[in-house]
This record gives sequence, structure tokens and C-alpha cells, in this order.
Amino acid sequence: MSEEATPYQAMGGHETFVQLVHRFYEGVADDPVLRPMYPDEDLGPAEQRLLMFLEQYWGGPRTYSDQRGHPRLRMRHAPYAVTPLAREHWLTHMQVAVDELGLAPELHQQLWGYLVMAADSMVNAFE
Repeated sequence: MSEEATPYQAMGGHETFVQLVHRFYEGVADDPVLRPMYPDEDLGPAEQRLLMFLEQYWGGPRTYSDQRGHPRLRMRHAPYAVTPLAREHWLTHMQVAVDELGLAPELHQQLWGYLVMAADSMVNAFE
């Protein structure tokens, strides 16, 4: 990765993040623990929000903040009981999506480390 490249660019930019988020939501669509947390009939709006958030976080377009303001992730997830079980299901689907990207090991580790940390920080309820 050059000194000027963002992680977003090094990971492959928009197409990589589209692939990641789309594959993740394919898993969520049939997940009995996670699917009830998505009030939209169509997962499309949630998929778009996660795409915008991850792109911005990794150095891509600032579309998320332009459209939705500060991410405030814990606040936005507060209405949902995010249990350790939900965290595990979320990470299971995300692991499949990340692994399918075929990123260089250091980028894979960087992305996966962030996602685990983010999942840990969203837990707000215990069984």
C-alpha cells in the first residue's frame, strides 16, 4: 500500500465494499436471530447504510455523514437487543463475507479486527 493510498483504496474501493456488504446481508436475510432486528421488509436500506458507513470509515466517500450525520452506532443500535448470540451470528456472516474478498493478509486482518471490535461494542443486552 502506498503512503497515499487509504485502506479503502488498498482493499479495492467501492466494488470490494459492495461485495462485502451484499454477501453479509445474504446471510442476514435467513438468519433467525438477526433478521428480526431489521424492521424493513427489504434489507436494501440497511445494506446501503452499512455500505456507506464502512466506505467512509475506511477512507472512501463521506456519503454516510453527508446523508445521516455522525454515525452514533451505539445510539442507533440501542432500540435492538444486541446479545452476545446476535454478535456471534453477525460475526459469522461477516466472516464469510470478509473471507470471500480474498484480501491480502494484512488488509484482511485489519478489516476483520475492526469488525470484531465493532461487534463487541454493539452488545447491549445479555441473555
